[in-house]
Order: sequence, then C-alpha cells, then structure tokens
Amino acid sequence: MLDAMPEGHTIHRAARLQGHAFAGRRLAVTSPQGRFTEGAAALDGRRLERIDAVGKHLLYRFEDAPALHVHLGLFGRFRLHEGDDPPTASPQTRLELVARPEGAAGAGRPAVTLRCSGPTACELLTDAEEATLRARLGPDPLDPAAGPAGFAAALSRRSAGIGQALLDQRAVAGVGNVYRAEALFLAGLHPDEPAAALGPDDVEALWATLRELLRTGERQGRIVTITPADRSRPPSRLRRDEAVYVYGREGLPCRRCGALIRSWPLGGRRVFACPDCQPPRPTG
Repeated sequence: MLDAMPEGHTIHRAARLQGHAFAGRRLAVTSPQGRFTEGAAALDGRRLERIDAVGKHLLYRFEDAPALHVHLGLFGRFRLHEGDDPPTASPQTRLELVARPEGAAGAGRPAVTLRCSGPTACELLTDAEEATLRARLGPDPLDPAAGPAGFAAALSRRSAGIGQALLDQRAVAGVGNVYRAEALFLAGLHPDEPAAALGPDDVEALWATLRELLRTGERQGRIVTITPADRSRPPSRLRRDEAVYVYGREGLPCRRCGALIRSWPLGGRRVFACPDCQPPRPTG
C-alpha cells in the first residue's frame, strides 16, 4: 500500500506491468462502485492496445474508443489479481478491468483482474481533452523524447524557489516530495534558490539527476536514492529510511557531512535539506 501520492516512477511502472498483463486483450470493463458506469460501458469488450504514462497520469488506449484517463491522486489504489477467482470487489472500486484466457481451449495468457479505487480522475477523454491535459504538464523525465530545454524554459518563468517549482507539474511532470528533496540534495541546490536564477549547468545537472532517480525507481519499484558509495548493502536490503539522504530525516545527521538535516514548509509540503551540502548562494 502507498502512503502518499504516487510519484512518476510508480505510474510508469504501473503502465509497464499492466501493459504486460492486458495489452492486446479484450477486456470486460465495469464500475462496481457505479460512478464510472457509462464510461465503462463504452469500453467493455474492446481490445486494449497499450497504456501510456505521462507524469502522474495514465492513459489506457482501447481500440476505436476515447482514452481512459486515470489519475490516482492521494487516495487512489490499484490492486491486481491473477487467476479466475479474485476476491469480491470492494464498494470503493471505481474501475475493474478483467482479461480472460482467449481461444477455444482457454490457452494462452492467464485471467487477470485489475481494480482501481479512490482515484482523483477516472474518465474518458477526447483527443482535444487529452491535448489540454498534456498542455498543462511540464516535461516528464521518464519520457525518452523529453530533454532539459523544456525544463529550463519552464523554470525561467518561475520566480519561486526551485523546491517549490519542482512540485509544480507544469514545470516538470511526475516529481513529488521525495524526489524533489533527494534530487536537490544530490545536485547541491538549496530549495529556496530562485528557479529562474539557475544557470544552464545547474538545470542540466538537475534534469539528469531527476531522470536517473526516476528511472531507478521505475526499475526497482521503490525509491532508492543512496548511491553505491554511500551504502553498505544492496538496494533490495535497505529499509525505507536507509534508502534516502534527506527526506524524512529532520534532526538526523547528513550521511555525507554529518550536519543535522533541516526541514520547513514549502509549496504545501515539508522540504528537507542539509544546511552544509546545500548552502544558500550569496545574492547580489
């Protein structure tokens, strides 16, 4: 179970793993809760072609149908069940996708059921509505076609601190509170440094750091930002609090310099930083 809004690595991983289970198959689509009944009926029985992820949003591509848009938000959850006898759907299940073995003998890929409860968005989007959604999102570090130029352009228009800008999905899509704290630490940037004041080298380094962290998270299925030089065990054996440098570690010594980690509210969430590894830059 997740205890915070999923960050981009979780959504891209969900797209990949769900795609393996469902892509190319005709799906039974229902809404046990009843709040997506009309949309489910429009998709029921159609073949799912693929699943795209952009930032914290999922887009399910069914043949000859609008895109199904799912945004989990803070409380949304996916549950995946394999086999012909999944448990009874909970009353909170907004969306249920079921793939059954095809063919006369029932051979081939196994039965799979996916349930989504509590999403912020579960809706069908026209092409124009999808374009509107994408237009309000910044570049996604996990998009192979995205690069630092779009990120730099977005930051140049923001006078707020870089720590606040990183939580603005219009500046960069998919970054949440954990990754912003960890990326800024690794880049040596103070969260209050004005986003527009960052030079090209800083922006490129921060973009590269975000991309690497999110790629690692997508691959491993968890957030691990500690580099090999700063850990004594493989990532799979690290506890959650051992896998990060500064996030959630207020009052504890920095893993690199020993200074006590500080935190303060920024952008509606608490940001964490090392005062020595991320000192404010002189102004003027």
